[in-house]
Amino acid sequence: MTHLTEHSLVQGGRSAAFATACVRGGVAAGLGVGALAVLVIVAWISSPFPDSGAGGALHLAAGLWLLAHGVDLIRTDTLGGLPAPLGIVPLLPSLLPVWLLYRTARSTLDPADENRPRPSPAGTLGAVSGGYLLVAAVIVVYSASGPLPGDLVTAGLWLPGVVLGATGAGVWTALGRPLPGREETAAALRGAATGLVTLLAGGAVLAGTALVWRAGAARVSYEGLAGEWSGRVTLALLLLALLPNAAVWAAAYGLGPGFALGTGALATPLGLVGDPAVPPFPLLAALPPQGPGGWPQWAAAAVPLLAAVALGRSVGRSTGTGPTRETALAALGAAWASGAAVAVLAGAAGGPLGSGRLLAFGPVWWQAGAAAVLWGVAVGLPTALTVRAWGRRVPRPKQPKEPKPPKPPKASKRAGQAKAATPEPALAAATAPAAGFPREGAADEDEGYVPYDYFPASWETPLPAEPPPHTGLPRHTGLPLLPEPSPRTEPPRPSGTTGAE
Repeated sequence: MTHLTEHSLVQGGRSAAFATACVRGGVAAGLGVGALAVLVIVAWISSPFPDSGAGGALHLAAGLWLLAHGVDLIRTDTLGGLPAPLGIVPLLPSLLPVWLLYRTARSTLDPADENRPRPSPAGTLGAVSGGYLLVAAVIVVYSASGPLPGDLVTAGLWLPGVVLGATGAGVWTALGRPLPGREETAAALRGAATGLVTLLAGGAVLAGTALVWRAGAARVSYEGLAGEWSGRVTLALLLLALLPNAAVWAAAYGLGPGFALGTGALATPLGLVGDPAVPPFPLLAALPPQGPGGWPQWAAAAVPLLAAVALGRSVGRSTGTGPTRETALAALGAAWASGAAVAVLAGAAGGPLGSGRLLAFGPVWWQAGAAAVLWGVAVGLPTALTVRAWGRRVPRPKQPKEPKPPKPPKASKRAGQAKAATPEPALAAATAPAAGFPREGAADEDEGYVPYDYFPASWETPLPAEPPPHTGLPRHTGLPLLPEPSPRTEPPRPSGTTGAE
Protein backbone atom coordinates (compact mmCIF):
# COMPACT_ATOMS: atom_id res chain seq x y z
CA MET A 1 0.00 0.00 0.00
CA THR A 2 2.88 2.33 0.83
CA HIS A 3 4.53 1.52 -2.48
CA LEU A 4 1.36 2.36 -4.38
CA THR A 5 0.98 5.61 -2.50
CA GLU A 6 4.55 6.74 -3.29
CA HIS A 7 4.11 5.73 -6.92
CA SER A 8 0.92 7.72 -7.21
CA LEU A 9 2.59 10.73 -5.60
CA VAL A 10 5.45 10.57 -8.07
CA GLN A 11 3.05 10.28 -10.97
CA GLY A 12 1.03 13.18 -9.63
CA GLY A 13 4.19 15.31 -9.26
CA ARG A 14 5.29 14.60 -12.81
CA SER A 15 1.84 15.39 -14.15
CA ALA A 16 1.87 18.73 -12.33
CA ALA A 17 5.36 19.46 -13.70
CA PHE A 18 4.19 18.60 -17.22
CA ALA A 19 1.19 20.93 -16.89
CA THR A 20 3.44 23.68 -15.52
CA ALA A 21 5.79 23.32 -18.49
CA CYS A 22 2.84 23.58 -20.87
CA VAL A 23 1.67 26.78 -19.20
CA ARG A 24 5.19 28.20 -19.31
CA GLY A 25 5.30 27.61 -23.05
CA GLY A 26 2.04 29.51 -23.52
CA VAL A 27 3.35 32.37 -21.39
CA ALA A 28 6.48 32.59 -23.57
CA ALA A 29 4.29 32.96 -26.67
CA GLY A 30 2.20 35.63 -24.97
CA LEU A 31 5.28 37.61 -23.99
CA GLY A 32 6.51 37.67 -27.58
CA VAL A 33 3.16 38.84 -28.92
CA GLY A 34 2.83 41.43 -26.19
CA ALA A 35 6.27 42.96 -26.91
CA LEU A 36 5.45 43.41 -30.60
CA ALA A 37 1.98 44.72 -29.77
CA VAL A 38 3.46 47.44 -27.58
CA LEU A 39 5.74 48.64 -30.39
CA VAL A 40 2.92 48.63 -32.94
CA ILE A 41 0.50 50.47 -30.64
CA VAL A 42 3.12 53.13 -29.85
CA ALA A 43 3.68 53.67 -33.58
CA TRP A 44 -0.08 53.82 -34.15
CA ILE A 45 -0.54 56.40 -31.39
CA SER A 46 2.30 58.58 -32.66
CA SER A 47 1.07 58.47 -36.25
CA PRO A 48 -0.79 61.70 -37.23
CA PHE A 49 -3.02 59.90 -39.76
CA PRO A 50 -3.73 56.34 -38.57
CA ASP A 51 -5.45 54.17 -41.16
CA SER A 52 -7.28 51.96 -38.66
CA GLY A 53 -8.12 51.75 -34.98
CA ALA A 54 -6.59 49.77 -32.14
CA GLY A 55 -8.02 46.54 -33.58
CA GLY A 56 -6.04 47.03 -36.77
CA ALA A 57 -2.87 47.65 -34.74
CA LEU A 58 -3.37 44.40 -32.81
CA HIS A 59 -3.98 42.47 -36.04
CA LEU A 60 -0.78 43.95 -37.45
CA ALA A 61 1.14 42.87 -34.31
CA ALA A 62 -0.21 39.33 -34.68
CA GLY A 63 0.86 39.23 -38.32
CA LEU A 64 4.35 40.49 -37.51
CA TRP A 65 4.68 37.84 -34.78
CA LEU A 66 3.81 35.12 -37.28
CA LEU A 67 6.23 36.62 -39.81
CA ALA A 68 9.01 36.45 -37.21
CA HIS A 69 8.47 32.66 -37.10
CA GLY A 70 8.83 32.31 -40.87
CA VAL A 71 5.13 32.33 -41.74
CA ASP A 72 4.26 34.08 -44.99
CA LEU A 73 1.66 36.82 -44.80
CA ILE A 74 -0.97 37.59 -47.43
CA ARG A 75 -1.53 41.20 -48.44
CA THR A 76 -5.17 41.75 -49.35
CA ASP A 77 -5.13 45.54 -49.89
CA THR A 78 -3.15 45.54 -53.15
CA LEU A 79 -3.77 47.93 -56.05
CA GLY A 80 -4.86 45.14 -58.38
CA GLY A 81 -7.11 43.54 -55.82
CA LEU A 82 -5.31 40.22 -55.97
CA PRO A 83 -3.69 38.92 -52.78
CA ALA A 84 0.12 39.12 -52.74
CA PRO A 85 2.44 37.14 -50.47
CA LEU A 86 4.96 38.74 -48.14
CA GLY A 87 7.64 36.28 -47.02
CA ILE A 88 10.83 38.15 -46.11
CA VAL A 89 11.34 37.58 -42.39
CA PRO A 90 12.98 40.40 -40.39
CA LEU A 91 15.67 38.38 -38.63
CA LEU A 92 16.24 40.73 -35.70
CA PRO A 93 12.67 40.45 -34.30
CA SER A 94 12.92 36.68 -34.78
CA LEU A 95 15.51 36.53 -32.03
CA LEU A 96 12.90 37.44 -29.39
CA PRO A 97 10.59 34.38 -29.70
CA VAL A 98 13.55 32.05 -30.20
CA TRP A 99 15.23 33.36 -27.05
CA LEU A 100 12.00 33.10 -25.03
CA LEU A 101 11.51 29.47 -26.06
CA TYR A 102 15.14 28.64 -25.32
CA ARG A 103 15.06 30.16 -21.82
CA THR A 104 11.71 28.57 -20.98
CA ALA A 105 12.82 25.05 -21.91
CA ARG A 106 16.12 25.36 -20.08
CA SER A 107 14.62 26.74 -16.88
CA THR A 108 11.83 24.12 -16.92
CA LEU A 109 14.22 21.18 -17.11
CA ASP A 110 16.71 22.69 -14.70
CA PRO A 111 14.65 24.51 -12.04
CA ALA A 112 16.21 26.49 -9.22
CA ASP A 113 14.32 24.46 -6.60
CA GLU A 114 15.78 20.94 -6.61
CA ASN A 115 12.94 19.56 -4.47
CA ARG A 116 10.31 20.47 -7.04
CA PRO A 117 9.51 17.66 -9.50
CA ARG A 118 10.41 18.24 -13.09
CA PRO A 119 9.42 16.45 -16.27
CA SER A 120 11.72 14.31 -18.37
CA PRO A 121 13.66 15.86 -21.29
CA ALA A 122 11.18 14.46 -23.81
CA GLY A 123 8.28 15.63 -21.65
CA THR A 124 9.78 19.11 -21.40
CA LEU A 125 10.19 19.29 -25.17
CA GLY A 126 6.60 18.21 -25.77
CA ALA A 127 5.02 20.30 -23.00
CA VAL A 128 6.76 23.62 -23.74
CA SER A 129 6.33 23.23 -27.51
CA GLY A 130 2.71 22.18 -27.10
CA GLY A 131 1.78 25.15 -24.94
CA TYR A 132 3.52 27.52 -27.34
CA LEU A 133 1.85 26.04 -30.42
CA LEU A 134 -1.60 26.27 -28.81
CA VAL A 135 -1.19 30.02 -28.43
CA ALA A 136 0.25 30.21 -31.96
CA ALA A 137 -2.81 28.49 -33.38
CA VAL A 138 -5.04 31.06 -31.70
CA ILE A 139 -2.95 33.87 -33.19
CA VAL A 140 -3.16 32.35 -36.68
CA VAL A 141 -6.94 32.24 -36.42
CA TYR A 142 -7.04 35.81 -35.05
CA SER A 143 -4.84 37.18 -37.85
CA ALA A 144 -7.14 35.71 -40.51
CA SER A 145 -9.58 38.55 -39.94
CA GLY A 146 -6.95 41.29 -40.28
CA PRO A 147 -5.19 43.00 -43.19
CA LEU A 148 -2.20 40.59 -43.04
CA PRO A 149 -3.47 37.04 -42.44
CA GLY A 150 -0.96 34.22 -42.10
CA ASP A 151 -0.54 31.62 -44.83
CA LEU A 152 -1.79 28.27 -43.53
CA VAL A 153 0.73 26.20 -45.52
CA THR A 154 3.83 27.99 -44.25
CA ALA A 155 2.27 28.22 -40.78
CA GLY A 156 2.02 24.43 -40.71
CA LEU A 157 5.64 24.00 -41.86
CA TRP A 158 7.83 26.77 -40.49
CA LEU A 159 6.09 27.53 -37.21
CA PRO A 160 6.43 24.02 -35.67
CA GLY A 161 10.01 23.76 -36.95
CA VAL A 162 11.10 27.00 -35.30
CA VAL A 163 9.35 26.11 -32.03
CA LEU A 164 10.81 22.60 -31.82
CA GLY A 165 14.29 23.82 -32.77
CA ALA A 166 14.43 26.55 -30.13
CA THR A 167 12.92 24.31 -27.43
CA GLY A 168 15.29 21.47 -28.30
CA ALA A 169 18.26 23.81 -27.99
CA GLY A 170 17.12 24.77 -24.48
CA VAL A 171 16.71 21.11 -23.43
CA TRP A 172 20.11 20.23 -24.88
CA THR A 173 21.74 23.06 -22.93
CA ALA A 174 20.05 21.99 -19.68
CA LEU A 175 21.42 18.44 -20.15
CA GLY A 176 24.98 19.71 -20.44
CA ARG A 177 25.22 19.90 -24.25
CA PRO A 178 25.89 16.19 -24.87
CA LEU A 179 27.21 15.26 -28.30
CA PRO A 180 26.86 11.85 -29.96
CA GLY A 181 29.86 10.15 -31.47
CA ARG A 182 33.51 10.90 -30.92
CA GLU A 183 35.52 14.07 -30.44
CA GLU A 184 35.36 15.05 -34.09
CA THR A 185 31.64 15.84 -33.67
CA ALA A 186 32.37 18.58 -31.17
CA ALA A 187 35.26 19.83 -33.31
CA ALA A 188 33.01 19.95 -36.37
CA LEU A 189 30.31 21.93 -34.57
CA ARG A 190 32.84 24.41 -33.18
CA GLY A 191 34.39 24.85 -36.59
CA ALA A 192 30.99 25.35 -38.24
CA ALA A 193 30.03 27.97 -35.65
CA THR A 194 33.34 29.79 -36.12
CA GLY A 195 33.00 29.81 -39.90
CA LEU A 196 29.35 30.94 -39.76
CA VAL A 197 30.09 33.83 -37.40
CA THR A 198 33.02 34.94 -39.58
CA LEU A 199 30.87 34.75 -42.71
CA LEU A 200 28.04 36.81 -41.21
CA ALA A 201 30.45 39.38 -39.77
CA GLY A 202 32.08 39.76 -43.17
CA GLY A 203 28.66 40.09 -44.80
CA ALA A 204 27.76 42.85 -42.37
CA VAL A 205 30.99 44.68 -43.26
CA LEU A 206 30.22 44.34 -46.97
CA ALA A 207 26.67 45.62 -46.56
CA GLY A 208 27.76 48.53 -44.39
CA THR A 209 30.51 49.52 -46.82
CA ALA A 210 28.14 49.45 -49.79
CA LEU A 211 25.54 51.45 -47.86
CA VAL A 212 28.08 54.11 -46.94
CA TRP A 213 29.30 54.22 -50.56
CA ARG A 214 25.75 54.88 -51.76
CA ALA A 215 24.75 57.04 -48.80
CA GLY A 216 23.29 59.78 -50.98
CA ALA A 217 20.83 57.50 -52.75
CA ALA A 218 19.88 55.87 -49.45
CA ARG A 219 19.14 59.25 -47.86
CA VAL A 220 16.95 60.32 -50.77
CA SER A 221 14.97 57.09 -50.54
CA TYR A 222 14.60 57.43 -46.77
CA GLU A 223 13.28 60.98 -46.97
CA GLY A 224 10.91 60.08 -49.79
CA LEU A 225 9.25 57.26 -47.84
CA ALA A 226 8.79 59.08 -44.52
CA GLY A 227 7.96 62.76 -44.11
CA GLU A 228 6.92 63.20 -40.48
CA TRP A 229 9.12 62.32 -37.52
CA SER A 230 6.86 59.46 -36.45
CA GLY A 231 7.10 57.87 -39.86
CA ARG A 232 10.86 58.31 -39.89
CA VAL A 233 11.19 56.63 -36.49
CA THR A 234 9.04 53.71 -37.66
CA LEU A 235 11.06 53.37 -40.84
CA ALA A 236 14.31 53.51 -38.84
CA LEU A 237 13.05 50.64 -36.64
CA LEU A 238 12.19 48.64 -39.75
CA LEU A 239 15.66 49.23 -41.18
CA LEU A 240 17.20 48.12 -37.90
CA ALA A 241 15.12 44.94 -37.97
CA LEU A 242 16.32 44.17 -41.51
CA LEU A 243 20.04 44.74 -40.92
CA PRO A 244 20.73 41.00 -40.29
CA ASN A 245 18.95 40.27 -43.58
CA ALA A 246 21.34 42.63 -45.35
CA ALA A 247 24.31 40.77 -43.79
CA VAL A 248 22.96 37.43 -45.06
CA TRP A 249 22.37 38.87 -48.53
CA ALA A 250 25.93 40.21 -48.66
CA ALA A 251 27.31 36.87 -47.45
CA ALA A 252 25.41 35.04 -50.19
CA TYR A 253 26.75 37.61 -52.67
CA GLY A 254 30.33 36.89 -51.61
CA LEU A 255 29.79 33.11 -51.71
CA GLY A 256 29.10 33.37 -55.44
CA PRO A 257 25.42 32.56 -56.10
CA GLY A 258 24.36 36.09 -55.14
CA PHE A 259 20.70 37.00 -54.75
CA ALA A 260 17.69 37.52 -56.95
CA LEU A 261 16.16 40.95 -57.51
CA GLY A 262 12.97 39.74 -59.03
CA THR A 263 12.21 37.15 -61.64
CA GLY A 264 15.01 37.08 -64.22
CA ALA A 265 17.40 39.45 -62.37
CA LEU A 266 20.47 38.18 -60.49
CA ALA A 267 23.28 40.02 -58.71
CA THR A 268 26.63 38.20 -58.37
CA PRO A 269 30.27 39.34 -58.09
CA LEU A 270 30.54 38.79 -61.85
CA GLY A 271 27.89 41.44 -62.47
CA LEU A 272 24.20 42.32 -62.31
CA VAL A 273 22.23 40.74 -65.12
CA GLY A 274 18.59 41.21 -66.01
CA ASP A 275 16.12 43.97 -65.22
CA PRO A 276 15.84 44.23 -61.43
CA ALA A 277 12.45 45.03 -59.93
CA VAL A 278 13.68 47.07 -57.00
CA PRO A 279 11.15 48.99 -54.90
CA PRO A 280 12.24 52.29 -53.39
CA PHE A 281 13.83 51.30 -50.07
CA PRO A 282 16.97 52.70 -48.35
CA LEU A 283 18.72 49.33 -47.93
CA LEU A 284 18.22 48.45 -51.59
CA ALA A 285 20.10 51.60 -52.59
CA ALA A 286 23.33 49.76 -51.74
CA LEU A 287 22.87 47.26 -54.59
CA PRO A 288 25.72 46.98 -57.14
CA PRO A 289 25.29 48.77 -60.46
CA GLN A 290 24.14 46.99 -63.56
CA GLY A 291 26.68 45.48 -65.90
CA PRO A 292 29.78 43.36 -65.36
CA GLY A 293 31.46 43.57 -61.99
CA GLY A 294 34.89 45.06 -61.31
CA TRP A 295 37.47 44.64 -58.59
CA PRO A 296 35.18 46.07 -55.83
CA GLN A 297 32.65 43.32 -56.58
CA TRP A 298 35.33 40.62 -56.89
CA ALA A 299 36.77 41.62 -53.52
CA ALA A 300 33.60 40.26 -51.89
CA ALA A 301 35.06 36.75 -52.36
CA ALA A 302 37.47 37.52 -49.50
CA VAL A 303 34.60 37.08 -47.02
CA PRO A 304 33.90 33.36 -47.67
CA LEU A 305 37.64 32.79 -48.02
CA LEU A 306 38.27 34.13 -44.52
CA ALA A 307 35.29 32.17 -43.18
CA ALA A 308 36.62 28.91 -44.65
CA VAL A 309 40.10 29.59 -43.25
CA ALA A 310 38.61 30.25 -39.80
CA LEU A 311 36.61 27.02 -40.05
CA GLY A 312 39.69 24.99 -40.97
CA ARG A 313 41.84 26.62 -38.32
CA SER A 314 39.31 25.83 -35.60
CA VAL A 315 39.04 22.19 -36.69
CA GLY A 316 42.81 21.79 -37.03
CA ARG A 317 43.46 23.17 -33.54
CA SER A 318 40.73 21.00 -32.00
CA THR A 319 41.89 17.73 -33.59
CA GLY A 320 45.63 18.33 -33.58
CA THR A 321 46.39 15.37 -31.32
CA GLY A 322 44.34 12.83 -33.29
CA PRO A 323 44.96 11.04 -36.56
CA THR A 324 44.67 12.67 -39.96
CA ARG A 325 41.43 10.84 -40.73
CA GLU A 326 39.75 12.42 -37.70
CA THR A 327 40.78 15.91 -38.79
CA ALA A 328 39.51 15.34 -42.32
CA LEU A 329 36.15 13.98 -41.13
CA ALA A 330 35.71 16.88 -38.70
CA ALA A 331 36.49 19.41 -41.45
CA LEU A 332 33.98 17.80 -43.80
CA GLY A 333 31.34 17.73 -41.07
CA ALA A 334 31.97 21.39 -40.28
CA ALA A 335 31.59 22.29 -43.95
CA TRP A 336 28.24 20.49 -44.19
CA ALA A 337 26.99 21.95 -40.90
CA SER A 338 27.88 25.49 -41.92
CA GLY A 339 26.24 24.92 -45.30
CA ALA A 340 23.03 23.80 -43.63
CA ALA A 341 23.01 26.87 -41.37
CA VAL A 342 23.63 29.19 -44.33
CA ALA A 343 20.78 27.54 -46.27
CA VAL A 344 18.35 28.10 -43.37
CA LEU A 345 19.39 31.73 -42.94
CA ALA A 346 19.21 32.39 -46.68
CA GLY A 347 15.74 30.89 -46.85
CA ALA A 348 14.56 33.07 -43.98
CA ALA A 349 16.24 36.25 -45.24
CA GLY A 350 14.70 35.99 -48.70
CA GLY A 351 11.27 35.34 -50.05
CA PRO A 352 8.49 36.94 -52.03
CA LEU A 353 7.70 40.62 -51.79
CA GLY A 354 4.59 40.40 -53.87
CA SER A 355 3.20 38.73 -56.95
CA GLY A 356 4.55 38.64 -60.48
CA ARG A 357 8.18 39.64 -60.77
CA LEU A 358 8.54 40.09 -56.99
CA LEU A 359 7.96 36.41 -56.23
CA ALA A 360 11.72 35.71 -56.17
CA PHE A 361 13.56 38.18 -54.02
CA GLY A 362 16.75 37.51 -52.08
CA PRO A 363 19.24 34.62 -52.00
CA VAL A 364 18.22 31.14 -53.10
CA TRP A 365 18.61 28.90 -50.06
CA TRP A 366 19.94 25.75 -51.72
CA GLN A 367 22.44 27.62 -53.88
CA ALA A 368 23.83 29.57 -50.93
CA GLY A 369 24.09 26.40 -48.81
CA ALA A 370 25.83 24.45 -51.56
CA ALA A 371 28.33 27.27 -52.12
CA ALA A 372 29.13 27.36 -48.39
CA VAL A 373 29.81 23.59 -48.43
CA LEU A 374 32.11 23.94 -51.45
CA TRP A 375 34.09 26.74 -49.81
CA GLY A 376 34.43 24.68 -46.64
CA VAL A 377 35.67 21.61 -48.52
CA ALA A 378 37.97 23.43 -50.95
CA VAL A 379 39.58 25.81 -48.43
CA GLY A 380 38.61 24.64 -44.96
CA LEU A 381 39.81 21.03 -45.35
CA PRO A 382 43.36 21.89 -46.54
CA THR A 383 43.59 24.58 -43.87
CA ALA A 384 42.63 22.10 -41.15
CA LEU A 385 45.22 19.58 -42.32
CA THR A 386 47.89 22.26 -42.55
CA VAL A 387 47.15 23.58 -39.06
CA ARG A 388 47.24 20.03 -37.69
CA ALA A 389 50.59 19.30 -39.34
CA TRP A 390 52.03 22.60 -38.14
CA GLY A 391 50.91 21.93 -34.58
CA ARG A 392 52.43 18.43 -34.55
CA ARG A 393 55.88 19.47 -35.77
CA VAL A 394 58.78 18.64 -33.45
CA PRO A 395 60.84 21.74 -32.76
CA ARG A 396 64.60 21.31 -32.95
CA PRO A 397 66.31 21.65 -29.58
CA LYS A 398 68.43 24.73 -29.36
CA GLN A 399 72.11 24.14 -28.71
CA PRO A 400 73.24 25.86 -25.52
CA LYS A 401 75.79 28.56 -26.07
CA GLU A 402 79.23 28.05 -24.59
CA PRO A 403 79.79 30.34 -21.64
CA LYS A 404 82.32 33.04 -22.23
CA PRO A 405 85.41 32.98 -19.97
CA PRO A 406 85.25 35.59 -17.26
CA LYS A 407 87.22 38.68 -17.97
CA PRO A 408 90.09 39.42 -15.55
CA PRO A 409 89.47 42.37 -13.30
CA LYS A 410 91.02 45.55 -14.48
CA ALA A 411 93.86 46.64 -12.22
CA SER A 412 95.32 50.08 -11.92
CA LYS A 413 98.55 51.04 -13.60
CA ARG A 414 100.39 51.34 -10.29
CA ALA A 415 99.22 47.92 -9.16
CA GLY A 416 100.39 46.45 -12.49
CA GLN A 417 103.82 48.00 -12.08
CA ALA A 418 104.08 46.70 -8.52
CA LYS A 419 103.10 43.22 -9.65
CA ALA A 420 105.68 43.33 -12.42
CA ALA A 421 108.36 44.51 -10.02
CA THR A 422 107.58 41.82 -7.44
CA PRO A 423 109.19 38.51 -8.55
CA GLU A 424 107.83 35.11 -7.79
CA PRO A 425 109.22 33.50 -4.60
CA ALA A 426 111.16 30.76 -6.39
CA LEU A 427 112.39 33.12 -9.05
CA ALA A 428 113.43 35.66 -6.40
CA ALA A 429 115.41 33.04 -4.53
CA ALA A 430 117.11 31.89 -7.73
CA THR A 431 118.03 35.31 -8.96
CA ALA A 432 118.97 36.89 -5.61
CA PRO A 433 122.62 38.15 -5.68
CA ALA A 434 125.16 36.94 -3.15
CA ALA A 435 125.88 39.06 -0.18
CA GLY A 436 128.70 41.49 -0.63
CA PHE A 437 128.59 41.53 -4.37
CA PRO A 438 126.88 44.05 -6.54
CA ARG A 439 123.84 43.18 -8.54
CA GLU A 440 123.96 43.13 -12.27
CA GLY A 441 122.82 46.42 -13.63
CA ALA A 442 122.78 47.96 -10.16
CA ALA A 443 124.95 50.80 -11.34
CA ASP A 444 122.31 51.68 -13.85
CA GLU A 445 119.62 51.75 -11.18
CA ASP A 446 121.68 53.70 -8.59
CA GLU A 447 124.50 55.91 -9.76
CA GLY A 448 125.89 56.33 -6.21
CA TYR A 449 126.43 52.66 -5.66
CA VAL A 450 130.13 51.68 -5.16
CA PRO A 451 130.90 47.94 -5.13
CA TYR A 452 133.27 46.41 -2.55
CA ASP A 453 136.81 45.93 -3.89
CA TYR A 454 138.08 43.61 -1.12
CA PHE A 455 136.91 40.64 0.86
CA PRO A 456 136.44 40.75 4.64
CA ALA A 457 139.52 39.75 6.68
CA SER A 458 137.61 37.04 8.52
CA TRP A 459 137.28 34.97 5.38
CA GLU A 460 139.92 32.28 5.77
CA THR A 461 138.60 29.70 3.42
CA PRO A 462 140.00 30.29 -0.02
CA LEU A 463 137.57 30.85 -2.82
CA PRO A 464 137.02 27.97 -5.19
CA ALA A 465 138.50 28.22 -8.61
CA GLU A 466 135.12 27.89 -10.26
CA PRO A 467 131.80 28.58 -8.57
CA PRO A 468 129.51 25.55 -8.27
CA PRO A 469 126.56 25.41 -10.61
CA HIS A 470 123.63 27.43 -9.46
CA THR A 471 120.68 25.27 -8.47
CA GLY A 472 118.32 27.98 -7.36
CA LEU A 473 118.59 26.97 -3.66
CA PRO A 474 120.97 28.69 -1.19
CA ARG A 475 123.89 26.57 0.06
CA HIS A 476 125.24 27.22 3.53
CA THR A 477 129.01 26.64 3.11
CA GLY A 478 130.20 29.52 5.11
CA LEU A 479 130.71 31.76 2.14
CA PRO A 480 128.06 33.17 -0.13
CA LEU A 481 127.98 31.83 -3.64
CA LEU A 482 129.28 34.00 -6.39
CA PRO A 483 126.85 34.69 -9.20
CA GLU A 484 127.67 33.35 -12.61
CA PRO A 485 129.45 35.90 -14.67
CA SER A 486 127.40 37.43 -17.39
CA PRO A 487 128.69 36.85 -20.90
CA ARG A 488 128.79 40.58 -21.45
CA THR A 489 130.27 41.71 -18.09
CA GLU A 490 133.17 40.43 -16.04
CA PRO A 491 133.08 39.88 -12.29
CA PRO A 492 134.74 42.60 -10.22
CA ARG A 493 138.41 41.98 -9.49
CA PRO A 494 140.08 42.84 -6.18
CA SER A 495 142.46 45.78 -6.13
CA GLY A 496 146.17 45.61 -5.37
CA THR A 497 145.58 46.11 -1.66
CA THR A 498 145.24 42.80 0.17
CA GLY A 499 143.88 42.16 3.56
CA ALA A 500 146.01 41.35 6.59
CA GLU A 501 146.84 37.76 7.14
